[in-house]
Amino acid sequence: MSWEVGMSTSQAGPDGTLLKLEVVAIPVADVDRALRFYQGLGWRLDADYEAGPKFRIVQLTPPGSACSIQFGRGVTPAAPGTVQNTYLVVSDLGQARADLISKGVQVSEIFHNVYDSGDQERVDGYAPDGRSYASFASFTDPDGNGWLLQEIKERQPGR
Repeated sequence: MSWEVGMSTSQAGPDGTLLKLEVVAIPVADVDRALRFYQGLGWRLDADYEAGPKFRIVQLTPPGSACSIQFGRGVTPAAPGTVQNTYLVVSDLGQARADLISKGVQVSEIFHNVYDSGDQERVDGYAPDGRSYASFASFTDPDGNGWLLQEIKERQPGR
């Protein structure tokens, strides 16, 4: 499966500061179950550190990504399953979806969004014009944290 990093190039802000998103905390109820799930997706285990019964941190990184996830005990006060619509950028949505399904993940059908009425409406299938950034599929981890696969074949300038 082809995973990409969904972030812009490293350009300093007006004051010269670089800000890079490196880690997103994911709230889970069962650390070992979450670890098995994400490793089953082929994500690299970067750390699994326990400092007693109240603190354990696990960090994994999707293939090709510069941003990782962390979960564990004492990592975030958020309730399990409350992180939604975290994007995973892929170059081939159909291939990425098939790969996840082959690993036992329940993945939605491919969809795109329509805003005809001013409200967002999900419509089945790829975006009709085939443009990047417009076609999606979704899945959840065992705790209900939601992920969006977004197909980007060609990036907008400066991205």
